[in-house]
Amino acid sequence: MKRFFDLCLSLFALLVLLLPILLVALLVRITSVGPVIYWSDRVGRNNKIFKMPKFRTMRVDTPAIATHLLDNPDQFLTPMGSFLRKSSLDELPQLWSIVHGDMSFVGPRPALFNQDDLITLRTQYGVHKLVPGLTGWAQVNGRDELPIPEKVKLDAEYMQQQSFLTDIKIIFLTFVKVLRSEGVQH
Repeated sequence: MKRFFDLCLSLFALLVLLLPILLVALLVRITSVGPVIYWSDRVGRNNKIFKMPKFRTMRVDTPAIATHLLDNPDQFLTPMGSFLRKSSLDELPQLWSIVHGDMSFVGPRPALFNQDDLITLRTQYGVHKLVPGLTGWAQVNGRDELPIPEKVKLDAEYMQQQSFLTDIKIIFLTFVKVLRSEGVQH
């Protein structure tokens, strides 16, 4: 049921959002040097690595580490980067990952390949068995502001309580958070 919902909703969203997606792609292209899409190595279900697309918000010379680990993340942002991150428009290409089956609409956010502390804790709590999501319980309860142990605790709570209604609730709360730009540090 979850996969069917993900597939239907992502195809519908791609159709509805086609014009904004093309507009954002054009803005990224004309405001910075480099590819429009950044393909990030992420940890998926059962800790398998997959390529996750995002609109590029950082310069091409940015180190491949979590943004919060950079000394001065703002120096690496593209002219559109801050806006795309605060509005979460940089996440739109992940609809492709949902269609492809690497991601779901709701689940734990996919860790970067080198976030060993997050990967280890998720594996310890069994969260690694879930398909990662575009949004999740941790995202609507703090997003970037949460320390890793708290994120994993919320991911484990979601794993225990997951249902279609819980997913609908998280998707609704995500829209509210995105509209308010809550929980975004950079």
